[in-house]
Amino acid sequence: MEISGSTVLLTGATGGIGQAIARTLSMRGAQLVLTGRRADVLEPLASELGARAIVVDLSDAAEVDRLLAEAGELDILVANAALPASGVLDSFTIDEIDRALDVNLRVPIAMAHALAPAMVARGRGHLLFMSSLSGKAATAGSSIYNATKFGLRGFAMAMRAELHGTGVGVSGVFPGFISEAGMFAEADVKLPAGVGTRRPQDVADAVVRAIERNRGELDVAPLSLRLGSAFSGIAPEVSASFARRMGSDELGLKLADAQRAKR
Repeated sequence: MEISGSTVLLTGATGGIGQAIARTLSMRGAQLVLTGRRADVLEPLASELGARAIVVDLSDAAEVDRLLAEAGELDILVANAALPASGVLDSFTIDEIDRALDVNLRVPIAMAHALAPAMVARGRGHLLFMSSLSGKAATAGSSIYNATKFGLRGFAMAMRAELHGTGVGVSGVFPGFISEAGMFAEADVKLPAGVGTRRPQDVADAVVRAIERNRGELDVAPLSLRLGSAFSGIAPEVSASFARRMGSDELGLKLADAQRAKR
């Protein structure tokens, strides 16, 4: 898929990672439609990049419908928006669970449902879903987040199979711990020794590679974390035991405390 000249809808554009993605796509010649909740961040970014800005709260289904109607014909979707949703299950209210499921999982599915038929009819397009290594390996203190990101991975994989041969690509991008900006960076929690990070620009570069090369999945993490997530899929109990010894339970609780206000 050629990014240059394509109209791209990017959700979650007001976060640090979203801003890096927006600037990188703009440099590749994309015509951007940017969305987020914070007008004070979104509108200056859109002005800087010559993009359209549509302020919405993705937890409101009517707002999602309005976004799609105002965005118009799109060539590429980058479904980047997400809530942290960290914490043990009984620390959530049902409303908080519903909000996380809506923003992290239902909205990307609903957008794909709305946009894919027209892309298929034109014989070109791309759907990109921002998952997480938490969509490949589960840890204590992130059951809701894991559920949404595992679900998003499964959806992307199935959509890629369904749309094979139509000219419409589907990709999933799976960041690990990202420094400088984003959910983890804002939580300001120290990682165990030996656990590395990547930068927002690395995520943005992965988005470009996934779209232009129609890659099914791209991980954005150091080799140790990528191997760990792959091993979790093969031997989840052994992997979980090793993660506990490395301090994953304690890390999960610290992240939950730091991110509680963002549910």
